[in-house]
Amino acid sequence: MGKKVKKESETPCKETFEPLPVEGKTPATVVLLLSSPEEDILVKACEAIHAFAEKEDVVVHEFATLCLASLSVDFICKVQIFDNKGLPPLIQLLSSPDPDVQKNSIEIIFNLVQDYQSRLAVHELGGIPPLLELLKSDFPVIQHLALKTLQNVTTDKDTRIAFRDEQGFEKLMDILSNTDLSDLNAEALQVVANCLSDSESFQLIHKGGGLTRLMEFILTPNVSEIQSNAVKCIAKVAQSSENRKLLHEENVEKVLVELLSVADVSVKTATCQAVDAMSFHLASKDSFRDLGGIPAVVQLLNDESLVLKEAATQALSNLTHSNQLNTFAVYEAGGHEILVQQLYGSCPRTVANSAATLGIMAGQEVIRCSILSHGAVQALVEPLKSTNTQVLVNTTQCLAVLACDAEARAELQSAGGLQPLVNLLHSYHKEVLHNVCLAISVCASNEPTAVEMCKFGALEMLQEINQSVNRRSSFSELALISLLNSNLSVKYSLTSHLASSDIISDGFYDAGKARPGQKILTLEELSKQPVNQHQPIIVVNTAAEEAVDVPEERQSNPPETDTSKGDCRTPRKKKGDDKQKDETQPESPTEKPWKMMDDVSLQLLVKEAKKSILPLSDERGQYAVLARLVSEAMGGAVEMEKLHEFPWVLHLSELKFQLQSNVVPIGLIRRGIYCHRALLFKCLVDSIGMSCTLVRGEYNRAWNEVLLLSGNPSSNGRSSQPCCYIVDLMHQPGSLLKANTSAAVQYQTI
Repeated sequence: MGKKVKKESETPCKETFEPLPVEGKTPATVVLLLSSPEEDILVKACEAIHAFAEKEDVVVHEFATLCLASLSVDFICKVQIFDNKGLPPLIQLLSSPDPDVQKNSIEIIFNLVQDYQSRLAVHELGGIPPLLELLKSDFPVIQHLALKTLQNVTTDKDTRIAFRDEQGFEKLMDILSNTDLSDLNAEALQVVANCLSDSESFQLIHKGGGLTRLMEFILTPNVSEIQSNAVKCIAKVAQSSENRKLLHEENVEKVLVELLSVADVSVKTATCQAVDAMSFHLASKDSFRDLGGIPAVVQLLNDESLVLKEAATQALSNLTHSNQLNTFAVYEAGGHEILVQQLYGSCPRTVANSAATLGIMAGQEVIRCSILSHGAVQALVEPLKSTNTQVLVNTTQCLAVLACDAEARAELQSAGGLQPLVNLLHSYHKEVLHNVCLAISVCASNEPTAVEMCKFGALEMLQEINQSVNRRSSFSELALISLLNSNLSVKYSLTSHLASSDIISDGFYDAGKARPGQKILTLEELSKQPVNQHQPIIVVNTAAEEAVDVPEERQSNPPETDTSKGDCRTPRKKKGDDKQKDETQPESPTEKPWKMMDDVSLQLLVKEAKKSILPLSDERGQYAVLARLVSEAMGGAVEMEKLHEFPWVLHLSELKFQLQSNVVPIGLIRRGIYCHRALLFKCLVDSIGMSCTLVRGEYNRAWNEVLLLSGNPSSNGRSSQPCCYIVDLMHQPGSLLKANTSAAVQYQTI
C-alpha cells in the first residue's frame, strides 16, 4: 500500500544490469552522471561535486572572485552578495596564498563597504587583521585597495577601536616613514585622519608618540601632494575642540607657520585651512600672531590661485574674530587694503570671507577710516546684488558697521548702493533680512539717505514685514523706527504723531494722512505734479539764501489777516520770475536741480518768536505768547460757532492758483485752521529750542501737547509731577487746556 508503482513510461527499460562499479577521476565525468535517471547515482554525483568544491581550489576561487568583482560594482548585486552571506568567505579569502584571489577579494570588499551595513560587518567579522596584513603585500594594487578599504571602514568608531588594538596606526606611520612606499602615503594619510578624528583615539595615539611622528613627517621635504594631504589630516583632526588643545600642546602652530612659506600652492592652501580650523582655539590665535603667521597669510592674498585666496581669506576671518590684537596685525600688514580689492573678485566664498573680515576690522575706528579711504563702500555695492546667501549675509553685516560713518552713508547713496540694499528686504533668509534691517537702520541716520530709501519702497516693505508673523523681528521694527525718525514728514503722514524729540527742520512737509499701503511721494515728486483739487502740501523752509528788505512795521507787527493787501509774506519776485509764469516752456538741455520755494515770512516769524518769547522767564507764559503769535499769523481767533464761516479753504485754493503748485510754504498761509496752526506752532517751538508734540486728529484737526509743572513744589521739597496740556491756537489763543478734560477733548474732536 505504501509503495508507489512507477508508470511504464517512466522506466525506459524493464530489464536492469547487475550493479556496475564505475570510478570517475575528472569533474567532467561526474557532471555527465548528473543526467542519469537513477537517484542513487545522482546522489553520489552530487556528493562528489560538493566534496570537490569544498577543497577551495585556487582556480575556482580566482574565477569566482573575479566574477563577483565585476558584479559587485552594481548596487543590486552588492545587496545580494551581502544578503547571501558572501562577506565572511571573502574575508577568509584575504588570507589566500594566491595574490589574484587576494586582489579580487579585497576589490569586492572595497565595493561592498561603500554601503553602511557592509562597513560595520567587516569589523564584526574580524576583517581588520587580514586587511592590515595585506599592507605587507608585494603588490601595490593590493596595498592601495587595502588602504582604500580601511579608509572607508575606519569612519566607524568601533572599527577604529579594533584598528587601534591591532596597532594599525603604528603600521600606517611605518608606511609613511618608508620612502620606498611613498606611493601609499596619500591613502595612508586618509586613514590616519580617520583614526585621529575622535578624541579618545587621538589622545591614545598622542600618548603613544604618534602625533609627534606625524608632525615630523609633515615637516619632512616630500612630494607636495603628500605634504598637502598630511596638512589636510591636521585640519580634519582640528575640527574637535579637545583635539585642538592637544595639537596646540604639540606646537602645531609653529609647523603650520613654516608651511605658509613653501612654494607649492596646494600645501599653502591646506595650511590655511588648518590655520582656520586651529583658530577656533583662542590660544592658537595668539600663537599664530606671535609666530608671524598673520602677515604670512596676508601675503597669500596676492597669489593668483583663487583656491588659495579663498582659504587665506577664510583663515583671516577666523583669526580676527573676537581678537583685537589680530585685527590690528592684519591692519599693520596692509591686509585691509587687499581685502577691499577681493570684494571685486569672482569667487563668492572669497568675497564673503573678505566682507566678514572687513566687518570685524571696521569695529575699530582707526581701521574703519582706513578701510573707507580705500573705497570699501563702492566695492560693497556689487556684492549686494549677489545671489549667494553667504555673500549677502557678510556684505550687509560689513555695511552695517561701515555705515556708522556719515561720509560712508553719503558715499553709499552716491554709489547707487541704497537701491540694492532696499531690494534685499524681499529676502526670506532670516540672517540676510536681519542684517539688511540693521544696515538700513544705521543708514537712516542721515535724512537724505532715509528719504532715498523711502523712495525705493523701503517704508512699504518694512511695514509689510512687520505685519508678517514669520518675517518680523526686532531688527525690522528698529529699521522702520529709524527710517521714520529720520524722515519726519513720512512719520507724521503714517503715524499722525510727532514726539517732542522729533525736531522739525527745513524740508518737512505735511501731505496729509497716508492710507494703508499708500506710497508716500517725496516733496520733489509732489511739487512736480499738476495742480489738483486736493488740499495743498504744506512745507517748512526757514532757510535764508538772500538778504530780504523788511518794512519796519512788518518787523514789529504781526501779519495782517486780509489777503487782498500785499505784504512781504507773498511770494517774493526774483529776477527772471516773469519767465517762470509759463512753466510749460521747454527747459534748457541742462535742467536746473529742483529746490524748495523760499519762505521769507516764516523766516520773519522765527525771528519774531526768538525776540518775543525767549526773554520771558515763565515757561507757561512763553507757550501762551507763542500761541497768540501763531494765531495772529493765521487769521486770529475764531469763535467755535463761527468756525464754518472761516474762509480757509478758499484762501488755500487761491494760494495754489497763485503759485501754480500743490506745495504751499506755511509762511504764506494767512487763513489757517487747526492742522496749519499746530504745524506752525511745532515749527516755531522747535526753532527756538522749546518742546511740544504734534498730533493729527480727524477732519483737519491737529493739536500740540506740552508738559508743564502744575502748582507749587510739595511740602517735602520735591517738584510736582508735570502735567500734559493742549495748546489752544484757534478759539482762545494762549489758553492751556489740561489733557483729558472736557475742554481739551472738545478742542480735539468737535
